Amino acid sequence: MPIAHTNPATGELVRRFDAMDDAALAARLDAAQQAAADWAERTLAERCSLLIRVAALLRERRDDLARLVTIEMGKLIGEAEGEIDKCAWVCEHYAEHAAAYLADEAIASDATRSLIACRPLGPVLAVMPWNFPFWQVFRCAAPALAAGNPVLLKHASNVPGCALAVEGLLRDAGAPDGVFATLLIEADRVEAVIAHPAVRAVSLTGSDAAGRKVAAAAGAHLKKTVLELGGSDAFVVLDDADLDRAADMAVTSRFMNAGQSCIAAKRFIVLDAVEADFMERLRAGIEALRPGDPAHRETTLAPMARADLRDDLHAQVQVSMDAGAVLAMGGQPLDRPGFFYAPTLLEHVSPGMPAYDDELFGPVAAVIDAADEEEALRIANDSRFGLGGSVWTRDAARGEAFARRMQCGCAFVNGMVKSDPRLPFGGIGDLGYGRELSRLGIREFVNQQTLWVA
Repeated sequence: MPIAHTNPATGELVRRFDAMDDAALAARLDAAQQAAADWAERTLAERCSLLIRVAALLRERRDDLARLVTIEMGKLIGEAEGEIDKCAWVCEHYAEHAAAYLADEAIASDATRSLIACRPLGPVLAVMPWNFPFWQVFRCAAPALAAGNPVLLKHASNVPGCALAVEGLLRDAGAPDGVFATLLIEADRVEAVIAHPAVRAVSLTGSDAAGRKVAAAAGAHLKKTVLELGGSDAFVVLDDADLDRAADMAVTSRFMNAGQSCIAAKRFIVLDAVEADFMERLRAGIEALRPGDPAHRETTLAPMARADLRDDLHAQVQVSMDAGAVLAMGGQPLDRPGFFYAPTLLEHVSPGMPAYDDELFGPVAAVIDAADEEEALRIANDSRFGLGGSVWTRDAARGEAFARRMQCGCAFVNGMVKSDPRLPFGGIGDLGYGRELSRLGIREFVNQQTLWVA
């Protein structure tokens, strides 16, 4: 795929970028390797002060950065502004809490003193997707930098401007040479980067196919990985749910970012007792969505990021319908410039359909019928992905009991699944492994060293 910026709202090519040649790439890898020892020995206060300066620049440049996101990958301008704010938050969060997260942990043993101490691993390669082009990067980079690891960013090829803007933020905040670098390279060169001695660990957010390739390459060189590979989150509506709130959150969770989110609700599992009432509200919410220029604040449905993604989604919808799914609305690309897909609702979805078995990464809601709570739980867990899920009920205790049985990394009761710097983020199954954010996230890329003192 070329490294190029195409405006998703118009389909027009804005700018092409030249990929780094081998010499430029090698220089950046060598610089990260040379910077690793110095950055590891900087005090935690010094490393965290860099994050504070980055947060300040994110807030100062918020409007320009948000416009870049909107033009480059099509996100609604209000959502893009929120993404930049969240990046500042994660930087500030780790600046405030890294000391506690990385503190020595005393352990009783036969020694006079024994403990676990956290030491940096070295440069971390972050292979990041386009759908949250700043947040995904900072979700990985903020804890990695605080822990003392340089970061090398291989961003998605359709958001090169965002990739370079992140590098600019770190540079302007005073990051030493080699501590953060963007690698403008094609995807087929990632394996060679993983093999390079400079790289000590890899974090990937992307498809499960990409995750298998990265995990295999990293495994061949015995390098630590964290993988977040998408999801097909269940949104379970029990028979005592607040249907107005559940339907409102269902529309938000499914169609935010044009449905292009790993933690978007994708499978709506509704008990028969409330299906008719819930569906009436859900249809009304979807019908109210308004596609348009994502830079205009009255627009409520953004374009998809690329033409090929829209075409792939349409094929999944068509195959699901051919297998028996009922189209309630939408189901086709919109006849207008750009990569817009009509907000779509599929009903009576069942196993064997892409809408049931696979991740639909776009503005399509799939509704699955369930006779009772136990069947709803079985369906929710009938997925190869295990990132997130939510359950909706007026009984919080009932909801928590249900959520504890959901086979996923992030289970929410009466709330849409979201990421939060204070909470661990990740999943199980074909979603991948490892955790980001919180204390668990910063400890993924450190050597948890045992110290034993007689």
